[in-house]
Amino acid sequence: MDRVATLVAEWERAKAGTKEYLEAAGADQLSFRPASESRSFAEQFLHIASTQYSFAAHATGRANPLDPSGGSPEKNEQLKSDLDAFRKFVLDSYDFMIDGVRTLDPTTLDEEVPFFKRRMPRSVLLAKAMEHHAHHRGQTAVYLRLSGITPPSERLF
Repeated sequence: MDRVATLVAEWERAKAGTKEYLEAAGADQLSFRPASESRSFAEQFLHIASTQYSFAAHATGRANPLDPSGGSPEKNEQLKSDLDAFRKFVLDSYDFMIDGVRTLDPTTLDEEVPFFKRRMPRSVLLAKAMEHHAHHRGQTAVYLRLSGITPPSERLF
């Protein structure tokens, strides 16, 4: 089994599912939040994307293209209100992950890499990234339902 090809296929599946979620929501859903203390729909996906850049950079050794001085994407009003810019930013984070994973040598998947205050194998870090993606995208299924929209399939396979 080609572990890198399997990981690439999983991230391509995750991107395709996310694209369906983003296309299901119109501009009027971007600011929707189920409770005042919750992230908005846009903030959920901007959180997924910005964190994904970090996961991918650490797991693949590529430089994170997000400018740390640019602030949190979750606070970027243009990304939170411009549907096209929002969708592009989110989907670009999946491309960064997919392109980075594609460059990995399978023999390096079990090498430990730093991630914040810990170290873990690249393969585990990539699994954590997928878990994070699934957790937050799953939350947005409720957001869509509360807005009267049937969420797309979860695309498990």
